[in-house]
Amino acid sequence: MKFETNPRSGSSRELRSISLRFVVFVILIANLLLGEKEATRWTYLVVVMNYMAASVALMIAARYRTERTLLHTLTVVLDAVLVGVILYAHILGAPVTDNHNLTTTSLVVAFILLNHVGLSLKRTPILIFSAIVLTSWIAMLLAMGMRHHEADIPGLLANLVNRDLGLAISFGFTALAIYLIAADHEQTRREALDADQRRINLSRFFSPHVVADLEEGGASLALERRNAAIMFVDLRDFTRFAENAPANELAYVLAVYRDVVSDVVLRHGGTVDKFIGDGVMAVFGQPAAAVDDADRALACALDLVDALDDWKNHCRSKGLASLESGIGLHFGPVVGGVIEAGCHSEYTVIGDVVNVAQRLESVSKVFESPLAVSVSLFGNLTGPIPKANWVTQEAVALPGRRTPIDIAYLKSQ
Repeated sequence: MKFETNPRSGSSRELRSISLRFVVFVILIANLLLGEKEATRWTYLVVVMNYMAASVALMIAARYRTERTLLHTLTVVLDAVLVGVILYAHILGAPVTDNHNLTTTSLVVAFILLNHVGLSLKRTPILIFSAIVLTSWIAMLLAMGMRHHEADIPGLLANLVNRDLGLAISFGFTALAIYLIAADHEQTRREALDADQRRINLSRFFSPHVVADLEEGGASLALERRNAAIMFVDLRDFTRFAENAPANELAYVLAVYRDVVSDVVLRHGGTVDKFIGDGVMAVFGQPAAAVDDADRALACALDLVDALDDWKNHCRSKGLASLESGIGLHFGPVVGGVIEAGCHSEYTVIGDVVNVAQRLESVSKVFESPLAVSVSLFGNLTGPIPKANWVTQEAVALPGRRTPIDIAYLKSQ
């Protein structure tokens, strides 16, 4: 996924970058006008012209939002070369008998441009710029020492270990510090991207407060056994509809249906465990259990009955397929968490409660009801049973299960 930076942050960084380049430009002009040596003035004239050309190119690229990666790299190299030219003018460009010390205004150009490159917060440009400048700086100091002391090694070392070498080392440490800051920024940015992607993935299935709990470490995705409410939602006669429906209509109906179910489930703090064709499995109590899981699951099921009925009527008014739906709801112990399966890991819940909930959805069709609930779920409510047109049925046999259970279903209007 491509990371989009904050536009205001990008504009602020561009403004700071242009400001620093302007400061460097002023310093170069000052050196050009105030330089005492004719050779140095010509050097600064060449530097100013090239520096101005590079700055204009960057401003044009920023104005038209063009791809600037290659241009920035070339500009970094050019800036480093220009700093090298300034160093040459002061260290090797003058006769041996002259003073070879860098002036303050000349020296500050290298540090300001280093900070300018550092504003990109990218390690590669910082490394390129500092490597070119530092290598040329040290090489010039060695060459200068050899010019003053052709065969005297102690004299060469004495001449080399001076203030200019200290300044070069200071530049190197400054470059290292900026490089480490950029490395920390890139690592933090990657971690933020990973966290953001993880949050997006979790938000597809979990409600916002569950996502927040997972991020804070208050809940675990490891396999654990705990009580939970399991809900199955399914469309009736969907297979027959899918056989003849146009592909675009099939995709639209299924997408809107899933969106309706997911919205109601997440609004009640549930988790969308999986989509199986036209079936939706939702869980209340995973990955973190709460005392009111059964209450929220039942409230969700009742709201979902109304929401799916509204959706069915809306489809009918638009000339689309209007499909009936069924919901099964059960409560009990399950094992939930991430199940590793080679290259594919899945968060899910397993156990008899899941099977019962799925079969309750099937049984709801037998009773021509939109919702069938196990009576045991009523027993786990923390509040009273919501008022509705409930019909209780004892010892109902579920397909594929030996032991019958007591259920309550909504009587159709």
